[in-house]
Amino acid sequence: MKLVNSVLSLSLLLLPSLALAEELNGANTAWILTSTALVLFMTIPGLAMFYAGLVRSKNVLSVFMQCFAITCVASVLWFVVGYSLAFGEGNAWIGDLSKIMFSGIDRETLSGDIPEALFAMFQMTFAVITPALILGAFAERMKFSAMLLFSAIWLIVVYVPVTHWVWGGGWLAEMGVYDFAGGIVVHITAGVAALVAALVIGPRKGFPATAMPPHNLTMTITGAGMLWVGWFGFNGGSALAANGDAAMAIVVTHISASMGAFTWMVIEWKKFGKPSALGAVTGMVAGLGTITPASGFVGPGGALIIGLLAGFICFNATQYIKRVLKIDDSLDVFPVHGVGGILGSLIVAVFASTQLGVLSGYGFADGIATMAGQLSVQAVGVGSTIAFTAVATYVILKLVGALTGGLRVVDEDEVQGLDITSHEETGYNL
Repeated sequence: MKLVNSVLSLSLLLLPSLALAEELNGANTAWILTSTALVLFMTIPGLAMFYAGLVRSKNVLSVFMQCFAITCVASVLWFVVGYSLAFGEGNAWIGDLSKIMFSGIDRETLSGDIPEALFAMFQMTFAVITPALILGAFAERMKFSAMLLFSAIWLIVVYVPVTHWVWGGGWLAEMGVYDFAGGIVVHITAGVAALVAALVIGPRKGFPATAMPPHNLTMTITGAGMLWVGWFGFNGGSALAANGDAAMAIVVTHISASMGAFTWMVIEWKKFGKPSALGAVTGMVAGLGTITPASGFVGPGGALIIGLLAGFICFNATQYIKRVLKIDDSLDVFPVHGVGGILGSLIVAVFASTQLGVLSGYGFADGIATMAGQLSVQAVGVGSTIAFTAVATYVILKLVGALTGGLRVVDEDEVQGLDITSHEETGYNL
């Protein structure tokens, strides 16, 4: 009898902790609410301003319009079917339709200790910015109708499955791949798709002989500042809690961005005699994109090295793509986001190690004991995502081109500018 009473007493003591595991955590919910707003802020207005300042004045409004339109279309698709396919149980490759149109999600439904509606919305902001990143590759020359159709199909065919592989319990997650906030899911998919799009669509008229400088660097730098601040929600929010992981993710994000920008400035200063504002903000984005997959697994020392490598490698990749290969990836999506995402997704296997002194991170995935083991898993994740994204994007572009009578606007419209020819409006009335 005493034994029974002891067991009952112990059970009663455990009940509060068991109940707490199923209760909403107000602090975590508040932080992810904030992070969701920050990540959406990265696309509209952050990315929109960043990209719009980089194009010529006759196309500034078209870039804003494309970012806003993608935000609308991606949000609706994510609600209707994207979230379910990405985070529904499904199988190793794709989720099921159990959460179609947020089925089964109400005010009381939790994902961990935050509302599932909030988790779905937080993930929606990632689904919005990823196809929006790609438009930098074909800026100033793609039909608005083709852009919309491509973005919609690409979101479902490419972004959603890769999200399930990595974050939805799919086969890469089972292998132990590290991608804290989207190096593989966001930056590699967007970067590779951008490179394929640039190759399929072809260069802008006059490229590379004619200089096509940014029309408003003030706008670009303002947008870059919004991206930098918003990235704290992008990476810090991916901890899905208001805790030390979120705090450290923000710290390493800031250090890598700072080092990436400074490295790019120094290289330009040495190579061209003067550092440029455009170079500084591009290096910042390179540092941010490269730290993204590693932000939950490395410490500040590792982040400093990652930012340094991001600035150096992405600078040289940008020069090589444009000057040597002469590929008109208009706003450098692949050499910055794609190369940065690849670099960060591989190098996390090094700086996640707990045995590097001041450069140490927080260890490898469960079941992986060595740096080589984690690196091999990362390489599989990177390689498979590159291959899948490249092939799928090529097929989608060809399909969209056939359905819309060609991907590009006619030469006359490109010369006149997309603001007036696609939208019958102008960005500036002077």
